[in-house]
Amino acid sequence: MLKVWGRNNSSNVQKVMWCIGELGVPHERVEAGRQFGIVDEPHYRAMNPNGKIPTAEDDGAILWESNAICRHLARKHGRLMPTALADQARVDMWMDWQQTELGAAVGPVFLGLVRTDPDKRNMAAIDAAKMSAIAAMKVLDAHLAGHLYVVGNTFSVADIPMGVMAFRYKALVPESPAYANLDRWYAAIGERPAFRAHVSGIPLT
Repeated sequence: MLKVWGRNNSSNVQKVMWCIGELGVPHERVEAGRQFGIVDEPHYRAMNPNGKIPTAEDDGAILWESNAICRHLARKHGRLMPTALADQARVDMWMDWQQTELGAAVGPVFLGLVRTDPDKRNMAAIDAAKMSAIAAMKVLDAHLAGHLYVVGNTFSVADIPMGVMAFRYKALVPESPAYANLDRWYAAIGERPAFRAHVSGIPLT
């Protein structure tokens, strides 16, 4: 059985759990990280030398990096991954962009407003990160003008990391301008049961 280590309020774990929910794959999730510990224990470091979450074990294969786990599951189970090679490359492209651009902007906003005590917040840094997040979302909004989902008109694994970040963005960046294409796409993914179960149904903590 697929086994995943990680707490359910981690954005990276949420990506994997949402993907699992879409695929309907039998699995076990083990609480790990922050208050649950485990990540610094030798047996965990032997699986994931970074000591981060999530880590997954699937038929003897040990995997880490949330986007890579999601792509693996999509390919293995023959769903959520486009068949055309060019579209698969676009999946990789946008999932990489989520990490290097969108996640890099939304992450500091989350850490500053959710994980930092109010009297210790660096509001200048938080505001700068918000502006970067707004700019990244403008890129995604423009991209979504041409189709319903991130890669074409069918929901794919590429929508999952973007959707997790969009949930945090909408909760933490009320200054965002109106992005019609983004809002239409977000409303569509918001109706998906696996998104509600593993992302929007879990408080930001």
